Amino acid sequence: MEDEAMIKKITKIWFDNEHIFGCDEDGKVYSQSLLWYPKLRAASDEERLQYTFGFDGIHWRNLDEDISFESFAYEDAEPTPLQRFFLTHKEINVAEFARSLGMNASLLRNYINGFKKPSPEKEKTILDHIHKLGKEMVAACF
Repeated sequence: MEDEAMIKKITKIWFDNEHIFGCDEDGKVYSQSLLWYPKLRAASDEERLQYTFGFDGIHWRNLDEDISFESFAYEDAEPTPLQRFFLTHKEINVAEFARSLGMNASLLRNYINGFKKPSPEKEKTILDHIHKLGKEMVAACF
């Protein structure tokens, strides 16, 4: 993550289908995936425009959503493939998936939410398990 002291206040924001963009006081543009903010991702254009700038972030009162200015500079502004899978497939029961993998569900949730980072080997194991289950699902259809 960049030095927090170097993060300038975001003064302008805009959206596309997958991202929120912010421009700081110096004109530097940042972006973050809307997968981190499901309420904003599902919101209408009108709802997204109903925000206020605060001292350290942006607030959408009607959506009960906040984004800190500092978060625009996080290294994980884009979800990893592992995170993207679980963030876009809310129908997957994380606890049961973890159990079938022989993994602690809290640890898997920490990986998904970016609180912890799996080793490359652990991430591969999880992704391989996703692929295995996908193949089993496809085979069940035929």
